[in-house]
Amino acid sequence: MEKDTLLLLYGGRSAEREVSVLSAESIMHAIDYNQFIVKTFFITKDGDFIKTQEFCQKPSDTEKLMTNDSILPNQKIKPSDIYEKNAVVFPVLHGPMGEDGSIQGFLEVLKMPYIGTNVLSSSVAMDKITTKYVLKAANIPQVDFVPVIEGEKIDEKIHHIETKLNYPVFVKPANMGSSVGISKADNKEELRQALFLAFKYDSRILVEQGVDAREIEVGLLGNGEVKSTLPGEVIKDVAFYDYDAKYIDNKISMAIPAELDDACITKMRLYAETAFRAIGGCGLSRCDFFLTNDGQVYLNEINTMPGFTKWSMYPLLWQNMGLSYSDLIKELVQLAKEMFNKRENHLI
Repeated sequence: MEKDTLLLLYGGRSAEREVSVLSAESIMHAIDYNQFIVKTFFITKDGDFIKTQEFCQKPSDTEKLMTNDSILPNQKIKPSDIYEKNAVVFPVLHGPMGEDGSIQGFLEVLKMPYIGTNVLSSSVAMDKITTKYVLKAANIPQVDFVPVIEGEKIDEKIHHIETKLNYPVFVKPANMGSSVGISKADNKEELRQALFLAFKYDSRILVEQGVDAREIEVGLLGNGEVKSTLPGEVIKDVAFYDYDAKYIDNKISMAIPAELDDACITKMRLYAETAFRAIGGCGLSRCDFFLTNDGQVYLNEINTMPGFTKWSMYPLLWQNMGLSYSDLIKELVQLAKEMFNKRENHLI
């Protein structure tokens, strides 16, 4: 049987590059090498493309992908050199310049099928402020929020935030994920400091009402026909689920499936599928919800390229539904091919 070629793009220019490497290494080890040849390409923090390892068979458990500390400069290539006829690209990239539609547009120009959402849905979901407005139009409940745009008078915005929201609030760069640059603020001075930190990562900031809630996540898979998972719950050992808690200190655990009543499960899956369609989603996404003590459900975020390590919520949610990590990758490749053919047929 002739094998398919899967190109893994990993690394990237955003502050989430370390998560990307972890995800790509997990995928590299989980792939069915009876069906795939894997070629890997690292995008450095400066945006250079480096041709890294190739695998025709399962690598050893200790095999690591090249990173900024181990790349070989003489393997630098032009970005367009990744092109290979009939290959499918898995852009395992998180954050700006990877999950925001930029790499998706590049791959469409190259005329290559790729895993994940398209240009528009990637860019809409990446920007938390824009996502809020799209979800509002789809009548999906969210916590109250105030956008803060660079150039606005901070003192006036702080006054507006304090008028509309109650402490604590959460301050987030609009175009980052993995909790990078996010802070919790319990008073005016902490709010000011949180805004200052967030502006290091973006010029658009989202300030959200803090709520005492469980954090529930639902996986999505499909193109025209969307499938959702039973919800899973993030169990935190810390008050605030920041980057270090997620990826460095491992201060979280997961309950899959989450202990929820049937009505709540049905509501979350419906909201997740509706949100996915509202942004024009295809391939995969993960919807993150808040569930308050009084039973209110709020959709917090849509993540179009969720973490893909073997211990990440998204693949574990599908494993709970009977779809193994390896088979999930196969399904995503088929969805990528399907969407590529559809896009090409639309170019009448």
